[in-house]
Amino acid sequence: MIDLDKRSITYLSGVGPKKAEILKKEADISSFEDLLYYFPYKYIDRSRFYKVAEVNDTTAFIQLKGRILSFETVGEGRSKRLIARFTDGTGIIELVWFQGINYAKDKHIVGKEYIVFGKPTEFGHSYNIVHPDIDPVEQAGQVAGGLTPYYNTTEKMKKAFLNSRAIQNLQYTLLNLLKWELSETIPTDVLEKTRLISRTEAINNIHFPQSADKLKNAQLRLKFEELFFIQLNILQTAAYRKKKLKGLTFATVGDAFNTFYKKHLPFELTDAQKRVIREIRADMGSGRQMNRLLQGDVGSGKTLVALLSMLLAIDNTYQACMMAPTEILANQHYATVMDFLGDMDVKVALLTGSTKKKERDKLLPAIASGEIDIVIGTHALIEETVVFSSLGLAIVDEQHRFGVEQRAQLWRKNTTIPHVLVMTATPIPRTLAMTLYGDLDVSVIDQLPPGRKPILTLHRYDNKKKELYEFLRKEIRLGRQVYVVYPLIEGSEKLDYKNLEEGFEVFKEVFSEYNVCMVHGRMKALEKDTEMQKFISGEAQILMATTVIEVGVNVPNASVMVIESAERFGLSQLHQLRGRVGRGAEQSYCILVSSYKLSKDTRKRLEIMVNTNNGFEIAEADLRLRGHGDLEGTRQSGMGIDLKIANLAADGQILQYARDIAQQILDEDPDLSHTSHLLLKERLNALFSRKINWGMIS
Repeated sequence: MIDLDKRSITYLSGVGPKKAEILKKEADISSFEDLLYYFPYKYIDRSRFYKVAEVNDTTAFIQLKGRILSFETVGEGRSKRLIARFTDGTGIIELVWFQGINYAKDKHIVGKEYIVFGKPTEFGHSYNIVHPDIDPVEQAGQVAGGLTPYYNTTEKMKKAFLNSRAIQNLQYTLLNLLKWELSETIPTDVLEKTRLISRTEAINNIHFPQSADKLKNAQLRLKFEELFFIQLNILQTAAYRKKKLKGLTFATVGDAFNTFYKKHLPFELTDAQKRVIREIRADMGSGRQMNRLLQGDVGSGKTLVALLSMLLAIDNTYQACMMAPTEILANQHYATVMDFLGDMDVKVALLTGSTKKKERDKLLPAIASGEIDIVIGTHALIEETVVFSSLGLAIVDEQHRFGVEQRAQLWRKNTTIPHVLVMTATPIPRTLAMTLYGDLDVSVIDQLPPGRKPILTLHRYDNKKKELYEFLRKEIRLGRQVYVVYPLIEGSEKLDYKNLEEGFEVFKEVFSEYNVCMVHGRMKALEKDTEMQKFISGEAQILMATTVIEVGVNVPNASVMVIESAERFGLSQLHQLRGRVGRGAEQSYCILVSSYKLSKDTRKRLEIMVNTNNGFEIAEADLRLRGHGDLEGTRQSGMGIDLKIANLAADGQILQYARDIAQQILDEDPDLSHTSHLLLKERLNALFSRKINWGMIS
């Protein structure tokens, strides 16, 4: 049997070195197995043959059987094209090529019978088909057997003659070489329990469906298989880690924790915060290494939970660190922690890319000697020069912004592996959490601190600015402050900057009696901080900004968030921005301003924002609308989430079922050492051995 994973695609008939290179770069296909698992994105029914006489403007795709009567090259330069006159006896239709003219003319013979497939367009008083699929009539069994697959291809692939049809031909060549037989990856008892079809039947029917029902069964089998092995890998890694990795035991709840809890706690903890702290304490006192994901909406009090956890590390003679993705966020955490601690005898240091050399030269030896208890910083924490005396707890904030490997560098700084707390304010849909973080224990803070009122969200069109300005003036008169955010879209920075500049001029004119300040990415750090400070201190009433991070500051007096061109933001981004207000006791508002012309999906997005403040509902809706590939940071190396066929938004039930079956198998046989499970072990190794096992580190 051919080892599909190890056989290079170069050696498949019809590929060769040049095409192999393009397949690798453009479609990540480098082996026979990669090709078989490169699945079609849609299917078109080709079971019917039309007559040329039947063609009209209502036919989407047509299939004809007939002969080419003649070829003619027309036009010059860019408008040069090849026209073939094609007939089936009931009429004549033109076939047109703008590219690959010589190839098309050499390949197709006048008078020979062909099957032609494509989309007819009306041109003058007749119809033509541009760049049709053409096959000799003797290949009818291969191409005209009902549902025809369509594969994603790029411009570079098409230029190298690797269009959808070419990919289909390669699939046919490969399956023929394999005699349409594949070895099984799922044990018989699992197949019987799940009533899934065999791998052979699934792969054959995904590429060459014999019927709509067989295609559906093939998709179900392959989705289950993909999600099942991801879950098996995640669950086995988690179980192995719990069993093998001895964690530091934090047995003491001492002075640091108790003093803070009794004398410095800024407000009564919510029940959700108390529950999460109990879960963290149990983990860190168990003798096992903690790997916990802490989810909580913006403003739910995660930083306070993080600080209490770090004080537990200090009580047990260990250091703690907290890594944030940006300097603004690191500075904010540092300021918050210092404010919480007050005059307590806890040494806290801030280390970012902006830390001056003189300051750094003092800090590094103090961290290495254990003189500093808590280090808060950015990526600077993972530089080789940063050495801890005894790191007991590592906290990573907004972890989807860090690569898996970057986090691993942090844990490697210790001879013993520290406890790990991963925090995110981006609510993660259940299906995504089970796939991205399935090996972590999950805690959720699902309550806002006392005295907070839910934010009221309104949608307004940009032709009704007058009413908006009146509303903002009323809020400012009450002593409140306002954020106005403009979108920042990659690749159009100049345009976005222009939008912000124009908006700034308008707001200065409309609100001439107030102070309006502005921050954006082009400003120098000092300039930005000065402007930001005006808003934080209350000197400026309106802050205008481009990006989400620029406004990542906690200003309890800011009660209104205006989001301009709200249609250009994703749901999760809108929800994050909204969380910047509502931090005081007053009623806060989020106003989504958009143009009147909106697509159905965009209108739906804005409706969801108006109707719910629940971050998890929003994240689920975002996943449904955009798919998992667009969610920030999910396509990371080592994550194992570059899904080929499953869709986390639509296949939640299959995922849960796959996870349950995987868990049952591991409960009976944790190491997959039973004879009946050797097949699973082999497949797991083949799928995941190429990926570095960061799972052992988080």
